[in-house]
Amino acid sequence: MTIVTDAKNGKITEEMKIVAKEEGKDPEFIRRGIAAGRIVIPMTPYRDIRICGIGEGLRTKVNASIGASSDIVDEEMEVKKAKAAEAAGADTLMELGTGGDFLGIRKKVCDAISLPVGSVPLYQAFITAAKRDGSIVHMTEDDLWHATEEQAKLGTNFMAIHTGINNIVLDRLKAHGRFGGLCSRGGAFMSTWMLHNQKENPLFADFDYLCEILKEHEVTLSTGNGMRAGAIHDATDRAQIQELIINSECAQKAHDKYDLQVIVEGPGHVPLDEVEMNVKLMKSMSGGKPFYMLGPLVSDIGAGRDHIVTAIGAATSAAAGCDFLCYVTPAEHLALPNLEDVVEGVKTSRIAAHVGDMVKNKESRNWDLAMGRARRDLDWEKMFGLCLDEELAREIRSSRAPEDEDACTMCGDFCALKIVNKSYNLAK
Repeated sequence: MTIVTDAKNGKITEEMKIVAKEEGKDPEFIRRGIAAGRIVIPMTPYRDIRICGIGEGLRTKVNASIGASSDIVDEEMEVKKAKAAEAAGADTLMELGTGGDFLGIRKKVCDAISLPVGSVPLYQAFITAAKRDGSIVHMTEDDLWHATEEQAKLGTNFMAIHTGINNIVLDRLKAHGRFGGLCSRGGAFMSTWMLHNQKENPLFADFDYLCEILKEHEVTLSTGNGMRAGAIHDATDRAQIQELIINSECAQKAHDKYDLQVIVEGPGHVPLDEVEMNVKLMKSMSGGKPFYMLGPLVSDIGAGRDHIVTAIGAATSAAAGCDFLCYVTPAEHLALPNLEDVVEGVKTSRIAAHVGDMVKNKESRNWDLAMGRARRDLDWEKMFGLCLDEELAREIRSSRAPEDEDACTMCGDFCALKIVNKSYNLAK
């Protein structure tokens, strides 16, 4: 029995009621969305979490990703990053560590926060094999199933699982080539293993068994995007679209046959004029499943400011119907994100999500309406309270404090709002 089973049977659960209240929706709307596969509420029987709905008709959600690497392993810092991401307003967190004690770090992270937590079991399976046998190509199917179940029992709520990489996809990838190579670590691991061993991807070949594991632990399936472009000139190519077709078919089977909640992941580097098309294509192919956009980065030259590059693409994708955004930090393509990078990534992505929501749901603009009125009235305390980043706004203003407390040092004595407010009334 899963929440999808309940929804299909007409039952409104407590989780559905919580999401409905937070989103300003009727609980029946949430139930119907889950039953149809258009909304998910990541669950776990192993820990208490903040209930979060993702999907059609709901506020666009933001994910933050953390995790130690083979070069930098600092368990306490990863916990601090997780807490900072939650404090900055992330809706979910993915723990994607590839270094150190996989389970130990993830358990500490899960224990430290109330957010739904996601993972990629494939990382653990391949890296365990590399440490044990000297190479990722020695990973066994049992390594995959063991990692998946082990992570589920820790309280992982959703898992990015690379179900859509099969031999047909690899044939298209090799035939078509790539300007920017293959940027997905999961895609690189699995494709290398398949080619070396001349075997089909177990996550595709044994998809039914995978679904049974996920159903037992009520984990939401997020179909991994192993063929996503790592350069805008590779966007929307044959391998990416072929993987999307396979993932969409897997998503439908998981929901229809196993009553699993499913998210479909989308591409990474996409030029701005292709973003909306990608969103609509993903939604159409998957039957309206919640769409998780990895970025997207709309240019390849922004290293150091890729969080801004991503915000442009993320706002566009959210406006077009994307439901779930994976943040990008200033460290993207350069280094493991530090604490400050994580916070900056979350807050920048939250702005992008809100901008998209202003298109999808006009009521989202009420926040901006309140800010407009506060600025008109020169009500600084209200302005600060309405800022997405109140602390930063206060810091900037206080560092360059004006003589006139009503104005700011940009305009000083010649503040347009103050001049008009003294001359005539524009209130509405």
